[in-house]
Amino acid sequence: MEILLVEDNPHDADLTIRSLKKQNLGNRLVHVEDGVAALDFVFRRGKYALETEVQRPKVILLDIKLPKLDGLEVLKEIKSHPETQAIPVVMLTSSREDPDIQSAYRHGANSYVVKPVDFDSFREAVTALGMYWLLVNQNPNP
Repeated sequence: MEILLVEDNPHDADLTIRSLKKQNLGNRLVHVEDGVAALDFVFRRGKYALETEVQRPKVILLDIKLPKLDGLEVLKEIKSHPETQAIPVVMLTSSREDPDIQSAYRHGANSYVVKPVDFDSFREAVTALGMYWLLVNQNPNP
């Protein structure tokens, strides 16, 4: 598995998935809709507890405003564990609020991208993110 997409907006999730698949980057993508499910997937808990053959993601695309547990809390949890802290986390959100940006970086976000409103710009931004984090960036071996 290469990408974990944590997005509760079905339109944004669909657009992100389609943009990545168009570049052949969405083949191994898991989409969850809330913060609790994201942590369950990353830490193999709950319904993901038995999925021992599924590797941790190479990159996490994480929204801030999520049901059950917000994205900043998810980020803090991921970055506080030695076995997951090296996973790149890209905040992909509609929030331009400076406190959100500051908090994301303070808690270890690797990138903060504001979702473009325009369809083509959104698609281009997601494609560039996928290309960079999956093909250009070198992650440490797990």
